Amino acid sequence: MARRFSLSQTIIVLAVSLFSLSCLFPFIMVISGSLSTEKDIVNFGYSLWPKHITFDSYRILLLGSNRILDAYVVSIIVTVVGTILSLFVTSMGAYVMARRSFKYRNILSVYVIITMLFNGGLVPWYIICVNYLHLKDTMWALILPPLANAFNMFLIRNFMLSIPEDLHESAKIDGAGELRIYSRLIMPLALPVLATVGLFVALGYWNDWFLGLMFVDKQELQPLQLLLRTLISNVEFLKSSSNAAAMQRISAQIPSESIKMALTVITIGPIIFLYPFLQRYFVKGLMVGAVKG
Repeated sequence: MARRFSLSQTIIVLAVSLFSLSCLFPFIMVISGSLSTEKDIVNFGYSLWPKHITFDSYRILLLGSNRILDAYVVSIIVTVVGTILSLFVTSMGAYVMARRSFKYRNILSVYVIITMLFNGGLVPWYIICVNYLHLKDTMWALILPPLANAFNMFLIRNFMLSIPEDLHESAKIDGAGELRIYSRLIMPLALPVLATVGLFVALGYWNDWFLGLMFVDKQELQPLQLLLRTLISNVEFLKSSSNAAAMQRISAQIPSESIKMALTVITIGPIIFLYPFLQRYFVKGLMVGAVKG
């Protein structure tokens, strides 16, 4: 039995290791593509190791280093503030819908579901954000529109419904109010779902460029994704332009494919470093021992 168990463990470890390596291959190819010349990419395609290493793509991006640094700061602020506020708002709404003693929780749940099925359209949404909320050219325009997500609210609500009602009753007997129960009891127990939803929200804020395109005209308030989208659009314009021979000669020297890979490396970095800090919260079992008797 010991040999069989050891053999099965070895097979599982090898299978998981191979799967992990296969997940790393695309990222390694992106890094290799960002360090390859445009000629090598066109002739040989993407590979795990560049045939001729060059940093031209990063040098081109560093020509606008001040704008990229400002956009990084804006994206970091929007991601951190937006994630914290979004978790606060969605968890409070989820807590209300999960409280069985709340009389109108079913009506509130139906209202939240309706927001997932129907919307007022792009034009009314833009008019409300610009003319009534005055979010034009402000950082709040990148934070407030996606703040309360109905799907995330239901995820947190379903997790809170699994918390025994005895915890609420015992806390009330001890004299705790709803706000204290929410902040001191429910939130610590809901750390796994909050970490998971927080990661989804942070990814949404970090990768968003549409809100910046709609509401931000000032260059100093443009998020990173919008700036990089603008750079790629400019490169594609130069590559496709046929107005003049000089334009074609200049555009032929621009490594557009390797620039795209370099942009991917630049934007994906902070999110990769975020995963290790949230990984430990994905483990289930925090509810073990919460209810006595």
